Amino acid sequence: MKRTLTNVPFGYEPPEEKYRGTLVYYDTFEDATELELDQAEKTAEDRSFLHFVLYPLHEETVRRMLKQPVRALYKRERQLEDWKQDRGSAAVIEGFEAKRKKYTPMDTALRHLTDKFPTPHFLYLTPEMANLFASYSSFAEWIVKLRLILSDEPEYLHPQLEKYRNRWDVAGEVKEDA
Repeated sequence: MKRTLTNVPFGYEPPEEKYRGTLVYYDTFEDATELELDQAEKTAEDRSFLHFVLYPLHEETVRRMLKQPVRALYKRERQLEDWKQDRGSAAVIEGFEAKRKKYTPMDTALRHLTDKFPTPHFLYLTPEMANLFASYSSFAEWIVKLRLILSDEPEYLHPQLEKYRNRWDVAGEVKEDA
């Protein structure tokens, strides 16, 4: 393998990276409005994320997780594609669940996302989805590897979310680092 040498002046320091990390919007997108999608994208821009990923869930995954019916995945993906084109968004619509065509546990989805996209990883969730995620036994394992951004202030907090309060915040508020 051939080496390439780069000459730099004495005392050169590379410029600080302005954008880094990945924000993943993990949701069914069944009832997601364009305003909610805009808010999520604005959060990604405000916090300088390199990637903004939309992760729509397969019908089987939603049926097992939430026990409610949803439209077909391709219809929800088409809605996201239309929103993306209308806004000229650089968001990535992750098609992992469309390839699998079956129930995908959240652990499997998160493992795929953390392998594919650069760190640090943030999950953008609705309060209901965050409480559901906190109810899983693997939550404690995942919450130390990624952070959560909730779309709204939750009315009810799962005890695990309360325990790891320092690992999540709400999209509209900015945390002060002490």
